[in-house]
Amino acid sequence: MPKSALAIRLAYERRERGWQQKELARRLAHTGRELGLALPHRDSIIRRVKDWEAGRHRPRDPYPMLYARVLGIDEAELFCEETPPVAPEKEGAELSWVWEPCATSQAIYEMTMHEDRRKAIKALSVTVGLPLIDPAQRWLTAVIQDLPDSTTPGRVGMDEVAQLEMTAEVFRTWGHTNGGGLARKAVIGQLNEVADLIRESHPRAIALRLYGVMARLAKTAANMSWDSGMQRAAQRYYVLGLQAGRVSGDRGFGAGVLASMARQLMYLKEPGDALELVRLALDGTRASGAGRLQAMLHTREAWAYAGLGRIEAFRRATGAAEDAYAAGDDGPEWQTSFDAAELAGVTGGRYLDLAREVNPRFAIDAVTYIQRAIELRAQPLGRSFALDHAGLAHAHIINGDLDAAVTAADAAVQAAGRTTSDRVRDQLGGLVHALADQNAPGVADLRERIRVAMGG
Repeated sequence: MPKSALAIRLAYERRERGWQQKELARRLAHTGRELGLALPHRDSIIRRVKDWEAGRHRPRDPYPMLYARVLGIDEAELFCEETPPVAPEKEGAELSWVWEPCATSQAIYEMTMHEDRRKAIKALSVTVGLPLIDPAQRWLTAVIQDLPDSTTPGRVGMDEVAQLEMTAEVFRTWGHTNGGGLARKAVIGQLNEVADLIRESHPRAIALRLYGVMARLAKTAANMSWDSGMQRAAQRYYVLGLQAGRVSGDRGFGAGVLASMARQLMYLKEPGDALELVRLALDGTRASGAGRLQAMLHTREAWAYAGLGRIEAFRRATGAAEDAYAAGDDGPEWQTSFDAAELAGVTGGRYLDLAREVNPRFAIDAVTYIQRAIELRAQPLGRSFALDHAGLAHAHIINGDLDAAVTAADAAVQAAGRTTSDRVRDQLGGLVHALADQNAPGVADLRERIRVAMGG
């Protein structure tokens, strides 16, 4: 492969995963340390990544092997001389912005029927900017065709639909606790079955509830895909869930989907687009009076402001979230995962972001909120508990309290053993990096336990 072609391929594979060059360098360095390799400082690796992607040099040992491990691509295939570069796909080409019920159910059926996990893993970039924001605006204004009211009974009645609704709720809880993994396949299979069922004729009351089931399963599939690092698949499922939920006119559910889409964008360092989606959700639900929903949306708003470095706006949005939660109701069943613990945990996470990016003094606030979240968790297991303790450990490291950081990291490792979340593993990897230069007693053992927990 000519140097220019290799440079295009390496840059393409990095962007497909939503990584900046610094993030790729961090992962290369982390993998090298895990293998016991003596690598230069990360700044030097960043410079090399820039040179490789510019075509000025070709990676030499051990970097081809590290690239293969980090990207999950066979080394011979990635660096093969005969392999042509991958042509980038058009942004937004795979997003299906349709608001007609039949077109939405057909799109979900086809996606779940033909989903190729290997392709989904490699297709990690997402649509951003106007191709995402402009179509999303139609969530407020799109006129949805009324469903036909069949007089012929379908394959399912109200009792069967109620069972499907219970199954969707079980999957949602499952995903919230454990993240992606094998459960994602079960959700995709169930989503395909419901989409196939909707293609038949049903009485209107049953059809509306089936669209609600399909919307919730699509959102769960999106959450699990995102948690497994499959960013484009996640975004597609979010959009399809948003459209399916629009059929029943449930603005609260749609706002929740938009909030999840915004969360994904914020993890991918797109706070401006995330803020646009949150504002759209707020505009569509201001008259709902659902306090828990409004609180959740304001935490997403605060998150976006933090990403944009707008500290005072972040504080105002955080205060609005706390006020809305204190004054509002519990909201529908699908909102129950956003409770006082989640409010504290999300706020603490944002203070931690500010401590890393703006001023270390925010780490004190991060500790306060994250500890509150841990105390409020109804069940000290699963993904949220692991993420809380990993964040708490990071905050303690910034504050210089290494003993407290080790204690929190230990708890994160124990909780990580009960989840399949890629996000948890990424947080643990960040802890290894943060502790790399620490030689205090117990830190070396902790790094080894983290490595084992990450599956390495």
